[in-house]
Amino acid sequence: MPNLSDDALTESPARYRLSNTSAFWLLAVALALLLFASSAPSPMYPVYQQMWHYSALVSTGVYAANAIALLVTLLFAGSLSDHIGRRPVLITAVLVELAGTLAFAEARSVAWLFTARIVQGIATGLATGAITATLIDLQPAESRLGALMTNVASAGGLAIGAISSGLLVAYAPAPTRLVYWLLAAAFTIIVLGVLLIPETVRPDGRGMASLKPRVSVPQPVLTAFLTMVPSIVATWALGGLYLALGGALMRVQFHVSTPLAGGLVVVALQGTSAVTALLARDWTIDQALLRGPVLLMTGVSVALLGAATHSVWLFFAASILAGIGFGPSFSGALRMLTGLAPAENRAEVVTAIYVVSYLSLSIPAVIAGLCVQRFGLPATTYGYGFIVIALEAIALAGSLRHRNPHTALAGHLCPAPCPGTVAPMPRVVSAHP
Repeated sequence: MPNLSDDALTESPARYRLSNTSAFWLLAVALALLLFASSAPSPMYPVYQQMWHYSALVSTGVYAANAIALLVTLLFAGSLSDHIGRRPVLITAVLVELAGTLAFAEARSVAWLFTARIVQGIATGLATGAITATLIDLQPAESRLGALMTNVASAGGLAIGAISSGLLVAYAPAPTRLVYWLLAAAFTIIVLGVLLIPETVRPDGRGMASLKPRVSVPQPVLTAFLTMVPSIVATWALGGLYLALGGALMRVQFHVSTPLAGGLVVVALQGTSAVTALLARDWTIDQALLRGPVLLMTGVSVALLGAATHSVWLFFAASILAGIGFGPSFSGALRMLTGLAPAENRAEVVTAIYVVSYLSLSIPAVIAGLCVQRFGLPATTYGYGFIVIALEAIALAGSLRHRNPHTALAGHLCPAPCPGTVAPMPRVVSAHP
């Protein structure tokens, strides 16, 4: 499905459309808010546990319900915006997210939590591919800003959501409701803004036909995709551990019981990741894919040492170091894969990336919850960390084996010149329906 050309701008001018730049930043904020909402419950899980008396396994199940719903939505509708247009998908996604936020605000039992997380996952699944593809569509010419802001908004949203929620739980009235009412107001504003963004693709009439569960990667991207999978799994699985069990780890291993600690440990990883993505924006893809995994593996190794010695400060410092590696590891992979993707398959490739990502975010967290019941939290944490290190080592070895300034991990399938060695994709201009 081709993107629209400059000529389309003159076909149906619209008075009330945001500029490409304004639409770009609105969508970056929307993505950050979606991830903010996703991490906001993390500091509340201990509070919910005390209120409704459920186990750590139920906590990881509630957490994973979001990622599983998101994954199913990606499988069925991840590339829907390639066929019916970006704006209809985004409007629907934000409205569904608003419904999930209100369900959280009125939660009365564990069943409400599961329902709210599932609705929230559906919304994020609808929005993820569409927002990422639209950011790349709207990014300025000669720019890598779309992939960069995808990473910054995602990691930053997770971090800010966790710490803001932790602060409200610790110090504000209505600790399990206030953050959701604030989010509901924010999403209402976002809905109004999305109504005004320019459409960047022409509907092709295959809307319903595209609603079938499939994940595919175009041939020009396949070699690079397979090389990057272990790194994507490692980074997102690490994020899942912090989001699902970070608060429990603070209580059990370091004897820090304040709800704010669960938010701070997420900030140490995800907040640092967002800042690093900005600071390392001029790194080449090869630099990101070398330095990111090395820093992440070092950080996880030191974090395990901190857990073993019960040193909360060492653990936090190591989490920051891991976060420094987290940002470049994922943004480097995203830049490469979206750069190799043909424009008409961009949302499809983004969908495949996020299917792997959210599988890695959810399934390992559920397995960790089961292992905590059987082996205890410390042993589970050590085993989880060792697996993350091993996966990053595999990805690093694969990228080193394929590294070449003329191939950029894609072998003979990469058309010259390759992303990362020259200016990235040309800008895609908007069209008004």
